[in-house]
Amino acid sequence: MESKFQLFFLTLFLLILNIHAQTLGTYIVQLHPHGTTKSLFTSNLEWHLSFIQQTISSDEDPSSRLLYSYRSAMDGFAAQLTEYELEYLQKNPDVISIRPDRLLQIQTTYSYKFLGLNPAKQNGWYQSGFGRGTIIGVLDTGVWPESPSFNDHDMPPVPKKWKGICQTGQAFNSSNCNRKLIGARYFTKGHLAISPSRIPEYLSPRDSSGHGTHTSSTAGGVPVPMASVFGYANGVARGMAPGAHIAVYKVCWFNGCYNSDIMAAMDVAIRDGVDVLSLSLGGFPVPLYDDSIAIGSFRAMEKGISVICAAGNNGPMAMSVANDAPWIATIGASTLDRKFPAIVRMGNGQVLYGESMYPVNRIASNSKELELVYLSGGDSESQFCLKGSLPKDKVQGKMVVCDRGVNGRSEKGQAVKEAGGAAMILANTELNLEEDSVDVHLLPATLVGFDESVTLKTYINSTTRPLARIEFGGTVTGKSRAPAVAVFSARGPSFTNPSILKPDVIAPGVNIIAAWPQNLGPTGLPDDTRRVNFSVMSGTSMSCPHVSGIAALIHSAHKKWSPAAIKSAIMTTADVTDHTGRPILDGDKPATAFATGAGNVNPQRALNPGLIYDIKPDDYVNHLCSIGYTKSEIFSITHKNISCHTIMRMNRGFSLNYPSISVIFKDGIRRKMFSRRVTNVGNPNSIYSVEVVAPQGVKVIVKPKKLIFKKINQSLSYRVYFISRKRVKKGSDTMNFAEGHLTWINSQNGSYRVRSPIAMFACLDVHAQFNGGEPQRLKVWWLSVTLRGLKDELTEFNQGVNPRYTRRVEHVQYKRPTLDEGRISFTWVELKNDENMTSMFWEHNMFQWIDMRVTLLRSTKDIINNLIPPEDRH
Repeated sequence: MESKFQLFFLTLFLLILNIHAQTLGTYIVQLHPHGTTKSLFTSNLEWHLSFIQQTISSDEDPSSRLLYSYRSAMDGFAAQLTEYELEYLQKNPDVISIRPDRLLQIQTTYSYKFLGLNPAKQNGWYQSGFGRGTIIGVLDTGVWPESPSFNDHDMPPVPKKWKGICQTGQAFNSSNCNRKLIGARYFTKGHLAISPSRIPEYLSPRDSSGHGTHTSSTAGGVPVPMASVFGYANGVARGMAPGAHIAVYKVCWFNGCYNSDIMAAMDVAIRDGVDVLSLSLGGFPVPLYDDSIAIGSFRAMEKGISVICAAGNNGPMAMSVANDAPWIATIGASTLDRKFPAIVRMGNGQVLYGESMYPVNRIASNSKELELVYLSGGDSESQFCLKGSLPKDKVQGKMVVCDRGVNGRSEKGQAVKEAGGAAMILANTELNLEEDSVDVHLLPATLVGFDESVTLKTYINSTTRPLARIEFGGTVTGKSRAPAVAVFSARGPSFTNPSILKPDVIAPGVNIIAAWPQNLGPTGLPDDTRRVNFSVMSGTSMSCPHVSGIAALIHSAHKKWSPAAIKSAIMTTADVTDHTGRPILDGDKPATAFATGAGNVNPQRALNPGLIYDIKPDDYVNHLCSIGYTKSEIFSITHKNISCHTIMRMNRGFSLNYPSISVIFKDGIRRKMFSRRVTNVGNPNSIYSVEVVAPQGVKVIVKPKKLIFKKINQSLSYRVYFISRKRVKKGSDTMNFAEGHLTWINSQNGSYRVRSPIAMFACLDVHAQFNGGEPQRLKVWWLSVTLRGLKDELTEFNQGVNPRYTRRVEHVQYKRPTLDEGRISFTWVELKNDENMTSMFWEHNMFQWIDMRVTLLRSTKDIINNLIPPEDRH
């Protein structure tokens, strides 16, 4: 009997293994561009199909497995494969790499004024022709073509170089494109392969969520007079480059954006003829050779296309910045000096500052005093105001306090309204701090910061019948310090490549007003029947198209400039002070370069930077060699077959000609030298003198101290020596951080100030111990957050998911790295009740571990979606 049971379980086990092995998964197969079998086929498509044909049965059509055939962003294809087929293809010499498809997430009437752009003559808009002739490709959730922001009145003809199409589909045909919206496509194959059930939105380029319409109009929307959101932020809506053409590539659907679809869109966009690619999407920081966006954008950069990406919304956590390839412009988020005050006047006479865009004219009075209720007892669902969690007898006719987190901000208001609540106060937690992203709520509501929420709850607990009323103050501009770093904006340094300072710059990303679809209410909730042409959103998703539009302006003004030159102009002219002349703030402290990069964008100055730091594609290859990437890894990214040994021998002391400088002292090294080369794009016969503010504890020497240019487009080199005044000991468990800047100032024209930020830190051996085992030593650049669990199972890795949800995590000790007063503290996670997963972590190197993390996230998507509110799924 025992042997029968053993046989039964063995058979069952083998059956499960077989089923698992036969399960189809989506993979991106990268091929050698000069593969040995390529010449045997008349087209790339036939060649790609041949690889699938080798692995499947003879009676199966290989085209049924093929999703996409790539030839511009990458040589290769996306296909559905079993585990056995995957293993077979990995042995093929023409296959460079095979990556599982991954799910990424999406990340004004005033902001152009705030940045100094205006229609007056002599302004940057006139200098650049408002971006005319430039094409901005936007990869997002599609577009609402009827929006007035995409009207083509006064637009120039479609550029002759344009080779794109206006793809027809559900509720979308070729007549929806015009001289403004010149192209539109949609990509579903990657999504449908994972989620084969019907997509509950338009199967066409038409936008169903609003995000893509919002970002496209921010980048290049035409002027729309009398734009507002129910009277808030009234003014003329304009994109950054109102004369530029827009091409939309819909790659994001209701549950996110798959890499296979993104790569297909980039592949086509390169051939279509775009000048700028804008990607307000991203995921985890991953090695460049495993990053489809990094690989596709390298090809785009080689073709002269500027690629602008969102840095991500996982701030204020250190090392959370995504899309960090040096050939990508990585954009963080900043605030505007525009506020929407909605104060809370409590029954004890105290006043709390809050903000809201609830349309006041929808109620008779905005000052009715109501009883306050905060349901913070044993049921945390009521505390967060989840749908169906609020007892009607406790909230009917009252003002309900709801904590941020778990579900969306507007969803909380809907839950309160459904339960009979009369108003709502959204209370930031310690993890949201003073973040002030506003919403067009369904009921009278306001958002208060963390400090105010503590005061509010103290008052509620101090009396048996707490009272309050909300007083709405409309739109107020010019009264607050700005720009400041947005709380949610992802921070550096780069997790995979700290030798490049990221983000590159910050741009407006908080409470941005832009175009909105007519099929959605301003909250985006299904039950919101209100309709608007414009709505408000926050995120680095909003910052990214600001810079995409600015890049289009620069491209129009300087058509021969490379993407690196355009990025240099944006970085070296960025502002490091706010409009009061004081340093940009991050919370209540001056912001570091890891939060701001080079600073807040200044489009007016970027159009005329004086000097630029240019970079050729081969320079990026040299850089990858210099930071230790292998030959095969570099080939995956660049498709260039090189010898790093030869390159480094021929380029001794190489440093990438980047507009910012990251100095890493490690293993007792106290001296570093960087070379830079600047090109004069200002006036002939110009003299520039250097100004240096050295990082604390570091001596900086620049040779020469003066650069004399005789003509335009002349290039001159200089060297910068950094000497640490304090030796960094090997094996030390502390890390110092300091920053400064190097600025070249035109002696004849003081308006030319070409500034490079300097970030200095140390890189050391780091120790960690898991589950009482032997201490492990791992040589890392930066090792931040590691594992998290939900009860007894490993549910997620923290890179890319905000740490605010650790309140829901059990059986795990978890802390995040902190950066305070120039010192970085490493903290760790101990995973309990899962020894196998701990050993898996230590058996893999750090980059493989990231791959494993993403795979695990797939299987726990439902759990994560239940924990994380929609606006924080970045």
